[in-house]
Amino acid sequence: MSNTSKLLVAAAVIASLVGMPQLAPAQLDHLPYMLKYNKGQNVQPIFQGWSRNPDGTFEMHLGYLNRNYLEELHVPIGPDNHIEPGGPDQGQPTYFYTRNNRQIFSVTVPADFGNQELIWTLTVRGTTERAVAWLQPEWEIDPTFGGRRQGEENLRNVAPTISLNSPASVSIRDGLTLTANVTDDGLPTPRGSRQLQRNRAVGQEIPPILVPPEGTPEPPTNLPQLNVNARGRQSRPSPPEGLSVSYIVWRGPAGVVFEPPFAAVEGGSAATAATFARPGDYVLQARAYDGAKSTYEFINVTVN
Repeated sequence: MSNTSKLLVAAAVIASLVGMPQLAPAQLDHLPYMLKYNKGQNVQPIFQGWSRNPDGTFEMHLGYLNRNYLEELHVPIGPDNHIEPGGPDQGQPTYFYTRNNRQIFSVTVPADFGNQELIWTLTVRGTTERAVAWLQPEWEIDPTFGGRRQGEENLRNVAPTISLNSPASVSIRDGLTLTANVTDDGLPTPRGSRQLQRNRAVGQEIPPILVPPEGTPEPPTNLPQLNVNARGRQSRPSPPEGLSVSYIVWRGPAGVVFEPPFAAVEGGSAATAATFARPGDYVLQARAYDGAKSTYEFINVTVN
């Protein structure tokens, strides 16, 4: 390397070192969004698109991001949780599970909604976030299949029906057995794909799970509650093949343990045990899922 080249390289290195302090503040500004927090963070409501109804009205589809990895939050309807115009209560949740919860409810707006905006506002720990929904043409979505092409069987598939049969009041000591009566057309036909995935040899999964060499030290697990899967992603239970029923807390002061997380429908019904940690008034959302389409129902429960 010539002396001139050496001088140019040295000058470039010095320039990069001099510039580093100038980059540090910008990097630090983004640091809160790079870290993972157990608790103490807020919730971002999210507008996720709109769709058309046969009667000419529109559905605004909404979800949220709870920025906490462990803390679930309760934000009652009112100044801290409202949707306008037409609110404050437009059927939105008041109980927020961790991380990303996509397209969990919809608000119907009239056919003449035009250029108006639907705004969902959430305030948690003094920080206010908003989701602004409007009929921007690029935001029109297929809420069921996401625009993916469907086979003949899926096109014939009809969503299941569900009705709930459970007491409206229970004691916190006794808990509750939730019974759902479900009917379905048997479509789509279960193909055992999840069972096949479970039975595949290590390294043959789709996509394959990479396994470290034998003798590699186990990585530290400081948050076992996160239920991290083999790819390092936070995982949640998935429904079985066929028809199943699951529940979440839609409104209520605390979380509820549902066992099993997904109850297989047998003989037209499915039973789920609900264990409550705190008394209060709850709204539980039940979901009947046939593997492609879902039907939702709500039940009110007072826990004494």
